[in-house]
Amino acid sequence: MTPFKGLVAFPITPMDADGKVDLAALRALVRRLTEAGVDAIGLLGSTGSYPYLSRDERRRAIAAALSETGGRTPVIAGVGALRTDETVRLTRDARAEGAAGGLLAPVSYTPLTDEEVFAHFAAVSAACDLPICIYNNPSTTHFTFSDELIGRLSALDHVIAVKNPAPAADTASAAIAALRGRAPAGFSVGYSADWGCAEALIAGADAWYSVVAGLFPAVALDITRAVARGDVAAARAADARLAPLWTLFKAFGGLRVMYAAANLTGLCAAAPPLPILPLAGEARRQVEAALHDLGLIA
Repeated sequence: MTPFKGLVAFPITPMDADGKVDLAALRALVRRLTEAGVDAIGLLGSTGSYPYLSRDERRRAIAAALSETGGRTPVIAGVGALRTDETVRLTRDARAEGAAGGLLAPVSYTPLTDEEVFAHFAAVSAACDLPICIYNNPSTTHFTFSDELIGRLSALDHVIAVKNPAPAADTASAAIAALRGRAPAGFSVGYSADWGCAEALIAGADAWYSVVAGLFPAVALDITRAVARGDVAAARAADARLAPLWTLFKAFGGLRVMYAAANLTGLCAAAPPLPILPLAGEARRQVEAALHDLGLIA
């Protein structure tokens, strides 16, 4: 069974100023997600600060998360790195620790061409049998996957899913159909950018790769379960209720908002990796007010 299906929750990775993962805090976040019943956990995604962690710290994080799930919830691990050889090592590490899949973004300093990205994925695919999800995140990698390239990559061994930015609501059905027309049967088409994912699910997406679910799985599960039972009105109402958070995500970035939320709720005491600064002053007060109004903090 593919791990790239349903609600995939992405927690932050609590760490100290030297980049050492706080394993106890991470286990507590993973336990919360497992107990809530999310379909999978997306460890070391962008919200999980994967580019800021060493290979050893990434491996420690994966091991800690898997020790907490006890096999009840599949764990997908971010395996992206600047170099192909390092990406291969990270993918093998994730496989060795027992991750159910890898999330692969084409991390780069020099802008990459389609052929370079294809070769990168082909090398990873040939080196390890870990199921791979294409991570299309142009806002951070500055590379955009075309439908044509996704189709080519889907023909590689072990490349079985894509995580795309959510399309506009009125184009979601067509976007999903276009991708499915280029990929093999069973290839998972999923989306991120939380504020657009309810409509993507309603249009037939296979997965929602969710930032908000990394701390507040219940509010995301309200949406996914409503879609699953065919209650579109309830799904849209649950999504609309979260509009204040979506506004903050767009203004400050999901990572900063989730770090602030983790501290405000007392789930952990953590700061984003420098040079990213924690939200302070009015920005932090806006996050606190939104969480209070949503009933997520007292």
